[in-house]
Amino acid sequence: MGYGEGFSLKFTPSWIVAVVCTVFVAISLVFERLLHLAGRKLKEKDRKPLFEALQKIKEELMLLGFISLLLTVFQYTIVKICVNESLMEHLLPCSLSDKGKVEKPKAGYCAKKGKVPILSISAMHDLHIFIFILAVAHVLFSVITVVFGMAKIGQWKQWEDDVTKDNFDHSQVLKPKITHVKDQDFIKNRYFGMGKRSTIRGWLRSFFKQFKGSVTKSDYVALRLGFITSHCKSNPKFKFHKYMIRALEDDFKTVVGISWYLWLYVVLFLLMNVDGLHLYFYISFIPLILLLAVGTKLEHIIIQLAHEVAEKHEAIEGELVVTPSDDHFWFQRPKVVLVFIQFILFQNAFEYAFFFWILVKYGFDSCIMGEKGYIITRLVIGVFIQILCSYSTLPLYALVTQMGTNFKKSIFEDHIQAKVVNWAKQAKKNTPHHDGTNEPAH
Repeated sequence: MGYGEGFSLKFTPSWIVAVVCTVFVAISLVFERLLHLAGRKLKEKDRKPLFEALQKIKEELMLLGFISLLLTVFQYTIVKICVNESLMEHLLPCSLSDKGKVEKPKAGYCAKKGKVPILSISAMHDLHIFIFILAVAHVLFSVITVVFGMAKIGQWKQWEDDVTKDNFDHSQVLKPKITHVKDQDFIKNRYFGMGKRSTIRGWLRSFFKQFKGSVTKSDYVALRLGFITSHCKSNPKFKFHKYMIRALEDDFKTVVGISWYLWLYVVLFLLMNVDGLHLYFYISFIPLILLLAVGTKLEHIIIQLAHEVAEKHEAIEGELVVTPSDDHFWFQRPKVVLVFIQFILFQNAFEYAFFFWILVKYGFDSCIMGEKGYIITRLVIGVFIQILCSYSTLPLYALVTQMGTNFKKSIFEDHIQAKVVNWAKQAKKNTPHHDGTNEPAH
C-alpha cells in the first residue's frame, strides 16, 4: 500500500475518483468565479486601487498553490532523506519526555537503514495545512483591518462636508486676512510651548492621544488645507476625503501582500519554536511595541506641524496653513510607516493562524501549544493590536501620510492625473518661496 493507508489509484473505483475530482473542481470554479465577479464589480465602480489589491490576493493564492504543489510533488523525495535519530533530538517544540507518549514511526524506507526520515509525510501534511491557514488568516485580518479603518475614516466625511458645503464661500479660504495663530483650535490642542519640557509633554500627549480621539475636526481641517495649499492650491474644492480613501485603497495591495521578508520571518519564527524558551511569548510583544511607536509617531507629526506655525508666527496673513514635508517621517520616507503596519498585521495573523492550527491539529492541551498563561496573554495582545490598528493607527496613517512632500498620482486615471499635476505646478508657481508657512502680519 506504500506510504499511506488504503489502496492506490489503480485499485480505487472509478466513480469515487470521479466524484472526488468533481467536488474539488466545482469548489475551485465557484471560488474563481466569485473572484472574477468581485473584480468586475470593482472595475464597474472605478475602484482601480481595490481591483489591484484583488489582483495581489490572486497572486498570493497562486504562490500558495505553487508551494502546495511543490510539497505534494516532492514529499516522497523528502521522506527518503534519512538521518540519524540522534539528530532529531535537538531544538524540539516538545520535550523528549513527551516523545514516548506518541506513536513510534512506522517501518519504512529509512527504518530499514536504521535511520529516520528528515521530515515525515505526516509532518509535511501538517506544514502544508499551516501555510494555507497562514495565508488565509493574513488576507482575512488585513481585510478586516481596512474595512473597519474605512468605517472610521467614513465618519470624517461630515467634517469634509462642513468645509465644502454649498453655502461655504470657497474664495474666502485662501483670501488674505489676519489670523491670530494661538487662537485657533488646532494650535490650542497641539501646541505645548517651546523647550525640553514641552517636547516631553508633546511625546507623552502623542502616546496617549492614539487611544481616544486620535484625530479631531480641527486636525482634519488644518491638514486638509495644508494638503490643498501645497498640491492643488488652484482647486480649493478638491475632494480631499475621497482622495484619502483612494490612497488608502491603493496602499491596501501592499498590506495584503506577503513579501519575501515576511516569509523569511515565518521561517525564523518556526526555527525559534523550541520547548522551554517561550520565545513566541516575547516575540508577540514586538508588533504591540511597534504599533504603539507608529501611533505615537503619527500623532507627533501633527504636533510638529502645529509647532512649525506657532513657533514662527503670532499672527499670519490668510488662513492657518501647515506645510507638508517628508522630513517629519522616519528616514524621510512616509512609506516606512506602511511597511511597519504590514508587518504588524502579518505578525498578528501569524499568531492566530499558529494558534488555530495547533488547536485543530493537536488540541489545546498539546505540548506544542505551550503554557496556558502564555497563550492567553498572546491572544489578548492580538485582539488589542487588531482593534487599535483598525480604529486608530490605520485612520491616522491615512490622514497623516498625506502630509508628505508628494501626493499619489498613481491613484488617478490618466486624465485626472494630468489635472492634478497641473494644479500642483500652478500652485508652486503662485506660492512665493520663504522660510515659513505664511508671511507674518504687520
